[in-house]
Amino acid sequence: MAAVIRSITGLIADNPTDPGVSPGRRRRLARILAGAAESVDRRRGWHSLPLPVGLAVLVGLRSRMRELNLFDAGPHPADPDDPAPPPTTRARTIDGTFNDVASARMGAQGALFGRNIPLDDTAPETAPVLLTPSPRTISNELLARRTFRPATSLNLLAAAWIQFEVHDWMSHFDADDAIEIPTEPGGPWPSDRMSVPRTRSCPGSTGATPTYPNRDTHWWDASQIYGATAEQATAMRRLEGGEITILDDGLPPPAAEAGLERTGPAGNFWLGLGLLHALFLAEHNSICRRLRSAYPSMDDQQLYDTARLVNTALMAKIHTVDWTPAIIAHPTTVAAMRGNWYGLLGERVAKRSGRLFTSEVLSGIPGGATEFHGVPYSLTEEFVAVYRMHPLMPDEVIIRRADTDREVASHRLDELLTDAVPDTRVRELMAEYPMPDLLYSFGRAHPGALDLHNFPEALRTLRRLDGSLMDLGTVDVLRSRERGVPRYNAFRRAFRLPVAGSFVELTGDEETAAELAAVYRDVDDVDLLVGLYAEPKPAGFGFSDTAFRVFILMASRRISGDRFLTADFRPEVYTEVGMSWVRDNSMRSVLLRHFPTLAPTLRHVANPFAPWPAP
Repeated sequence: MAAVIRSITGLIADNPTDPGVSPGRRRRLARILAGAAESVDRRRGWHSLPLPVGLAVLVGLRSRMRELNLFDAGPHPADPDDPAPPPTTRARTIDGTFNDVASARMGAQGALFGRNIPLDDTAPETAPVLLTPSPRTISNELLARRTFRPATSLNLLAAAWIQFEVHDWMSHFDADDAIEIPTEPGGPWPSDRMSVPRTRSCPGSTGATPTYPNRDTHWWDASQIYGATAEQATAMRRLEGGEITILDDGLPPPAAEAGLERTGPAGNFWLGLGLLHALFLAEHNSICRRLRSAYPSMDDQQLYDTARLVNTALMAKIHTVDWTPAIIAHPTTVAAMRGNWYGLLGERVAKRSGRLFTSEVLSGIPGGATEFHGVPYSLTEEFVAVYRMHPLMPDEVIIRRADTDREVASHRLDELLTDAVPDTRVRELMAEYPMPDLLYSFGRAHPGALDLHNFPEALRTLRRLDGSLMDLGTVDVLRSRERGVPRYNAFRRAFRLPVAGSFVELTGDEETAAELAAVYRDVDDVDLLVGLYAEPKPAGFGFSDTAFRVFILMASRRISGDRFLTADFRPEVYTEVGMSWVRDNSMRSVLLRHFPTLAPTLRHVANPFAPWPAP
């Protein structure tokens, strides 16, 4: 068995070094072993296998999907002439250009979302299929929260974290026209209709498979805190020592938010995001002070650029080795995600000896070769679709004293949301309560489980900043149909997974199957989102195994395709101090650096995204 595992992990590692096997033979053997891993997974399921075998199967599945589930949507829709190069290629640009020096606009703002499914199979649904069954009916009958069902293995920081990261990665543009969705008589929508803006497609994209630009960069570059425009980024800076201006509430000056679109990510701000923005803006300034102490000759711009690199890499590490193992706490996936960062040789070897091998399987992805696997880098529409996790949001948050656990207030979800751009409500809350108390309160609270019947009502009757009323449950279903993301069974087929032959086979539960049958005519009609919430989850998983297939592929791709996390993840770019900062820190150390009074609580917590105990 050990020999088989070594064969699989060695032959399908991206950079194997065995000189006894020719590259061509290695590729052929890798395909055979990746196919064998997929076959074993179909028969047994990776999660039912012993940990070493399960790890080998996941490595094989990733290799298989890199070959069969990456598709380019086309070149950047901007002027094909490359932009003017930045002053240095050793810093991230605001718009994401020149991450890949040879292809300046790859992954930049406005670059198209790619696909994990062949473009010919991603035609958007059109009327009447687009509204069959009605997304509003699905929201009412299958998504609406009846009673709050908590995800007891997680805390509310975990829910805030994923929205914090999503705001860095992806956001679509609204088009000028809208899709009109009939609503039930007597509802809150004018004329018994909900008007949902269409997604803006790429100019000239009028065929059966339109493509869609990302208003954010596709890179893991912390754009959610550093700004999306040069004007916004500059408005946040002190222009001294590389630091960002932070007010008493922990956030940048409101002027830095001027001009942000009311219907974009700025309109989705809430208290949980405010906490994480404040935490990592403070972390940026701490990194600047450490760099300035070690390298007094560095000027303001050098300090800022280097601190951004370090802070961003630390966020990527936290997501990989803290957040993801918390939400998919199966022993095999915990080992796999840590392996993405440290390699299968583990953290101790990585910290003591650095990269010993070129293989990402053995030594992890950071610091290795930049790899696109034959397809220009981008995030994908399917990646967007499986990250719809609105049931994580609770109905209310209880504010507690960190030192005594005493309840001091309770706020409904709608009271925690922003009410303007620049945001005023979130700032008021962060000024009213001490940050340690707010972080402790989120650490003690649970998010919602990613299940049917657990979508918060506050998000089903959401008053947006432009004045429109929106049911995000309806929108979540509609967006996948509109953007050509296949429905549940077709989605599984595209990833070579067994499909559900009946509603009972999908859910494993007679009652839930009957509820699905009351809404859908056939199991093949079940929407992707509904199927993801309805299917049984592997042990320790907060989301579905179907969604996990996209994560297997894209979680490593976000690191392996980014020059600043691979080829340029080195002291010459980050400095020795910067590399040490990423190596030696975690979510726990970030929290304790800025709020040391949380130490008694965090002492008893294995993972900061797991529930915190009372003092």
